[in-house]
Parts: sequence; structure tokens; C-alpha cells
Amino acid sequence: MLIRSPSKPMLRIFDSRRRTRFGRVCLYFLGVASAAAVAFNTFGQFSPPPSGLVLHDTSALKPPPDARVAIVEFADLECPACARANPVLQDAVAKYKIPWIRHDFLIPSHIWSRNAAIKARWFDRQSRALGDEYRDAVFANQSFIYNLAMLSQFTEKFAADHKVALPFSVDPDGKLEAAVMADTDLAKRMGLTQTPTVFVVTSGGKVAPYVHVSDIDRDLFQDIDQAISDTGSK
Repeated sequence: MLIRSPSKPMLRIFDSRRRTRFGRVCLYFLGVASAAAVAFNTFGQFSPPPSGLVLHDTSALKPPPDARVAIVEFADLECPACARANPVLQDAVAKYKIPWIRHDFLIPSHIWSRNAAIKARWFDRQSRALGDEYRDAVFANQSFIYNLAMLSQFTEKFAADHKVALPFSVDPDGKLEAAVMADTDLAKRMGLTQTPTVFVVTSGGKVAPYVHVSDIDRDLFQDIDQAISDTGSK
């Protein structure tokens, strides 16, 4: 689990190129059937919508202790839909100054996302802001990173540009990979089947503790506005 600071700008490493329009989500398993719709609860306007997402474990859906509202995201660094959603999430964090809790949810068919997630965790050890900047840069340049060799080249350039000495092995004891896999296992326990999956979460009380953002482009800002209104946050 990573908690993003609210105001770090995105770094572009390679020349930008016009992206093709991707779909909204990457399915975790091919042929996953839609789950039954979630029933409305008694929490007023900030209620989980009937999005078809049935959760089996909601323990991770809460803000840090010092926040009333936060974003919780489950994403894969090789997922095109995650790359498309990332600037929207960045804009929301910059506007509302709320925490962004980022979880890894690896898609088995992706060839380099596991390595990228491990490298991001290594940059987190240097500073949390640097780890988040690396993730944002990977998303921004995702179409250029088409295999493990290109990921290594990209990561070496990122480290050099930030004057960080990148070791030969960033995870010699396997602890970073274990943390990545723990996030993925959490997503499976919850019943998640696609990336990105995004929630707006609150400290609870008399309002709903979370809402699943059904459409990030359309709903994210209004869901945050509602959460802030319901919790009395500024």
C-alpha cells in the first residue's frame, strides 16, 4: 500500500506521443461474469452505487488516521486504462489535497508490470514522492515500454535524471515483491476483477465509509465533492 502526497507533478521521460484511446478497464480474468448489483444502504446520498461490484473484504477502504476523505486505487502499471485514468486522479489529488492510497493489482498476462511495481517500491524507499513520480512517469510513457528491456532502460534513465544510484538488484531479499503480491492478494480477497478500481473513502460515522467510482472520468470529482460535504471536510 502506498499513500500519495497530494501535489507532486508528473515527470515525462520520453518524448510524448499521441495515445490511442483505450478502454476504461482491464479485466483481471477473461470471461469474468458481472456480479450482482450492490444494494443501496441507508447512508443517504454518499451511498455505494449499484455498480455490479460485490466486495468480500472492505478493511482496506478507509483513509489514513489524519484524513476524513481519501482515494484508494488498485492498478497495474502496464494497464492502458490505468494510464488513461492516472492524470484524472492526479488532478483530483491536486485540487482537493486529499491522500491517494495506491495498491498494486497485477494482471497475470502483463509481461513487465510486476518488475515495474517492484522498482516503484524501491524508489519509495528513497522517498515516497520519488516512488509516486516513477509510477506517474511509467503511466505517461507506457506505450514506449513494450518489454522488460525497455523497462530497464526507462528505469535507469529515470534514476540518472534524479541522481539516484540504481543497484544491480533492487530486491535481493524479495521483500519488495512480497509487498506487491500482498496488495494483489488483497485485491483478490476483496473480489476485485478489473484495473483500475477506484474508491473514494471516508472516516465513516454517519456517512458511508466508501463509494466505488463507477466511471472515473465522469464521477470521481462529484464523488469526492459529496464525500467532503457529508464529512464536513474542507
